[in-house]
Amino acid sequence: MQYGTFTLDGLLFGIEVSRIQEVIRAQQMTRVPLAASVIGGLINLRGEIVTAVDLRRRLELPPRADGVPPMNVVVRTRDGAVSLLVDEIGDVVEVSADSFEEPPGTVSGVALSLIRGAHKLDGRLLLVLDTDRAIHVSALQPA
Repeated sequence: MQYGTFTLDGLLFGIEVSRIQEVIRAQQMTRVPLAASVIGGLINLRGEIVTAVDLRRRLELPPRADGVPPMNVVVRTRDGAVSLLVDEIGDVVEVSADSFEEPPGTVSGVALSLIRGAHKLDGRLLLVLDTDRAIHVSALQPA
């Protein structure tokens, strides 16, 4: 199984390569009034308006440092493309299904429901993101 990887707050995450449409540098974003805080804004992707979800906020991680632009991992969904705002883009890694384990015991809170499990890599864990849950619209509605 192949995963496209990225980092958030020093943690390594992966999404199935088949779900990734493209990765792009920081884009100019338009804020969406009254949207949930996890919505970073809207980007114009070659004429297509794409919602950008801030994965740091979604996973309840500390905010990105000021002046550090996020990268965009654009994923395919049934409703169109959605961008996931991440810190850095990593490599494509191939792992065996045998190395998959339940989420580590140190994962808690909302992250526990958004991480399907982990693969042990050399000296590092690859946390597998449940992309559908991470972008689930009803979970992103303002409170």
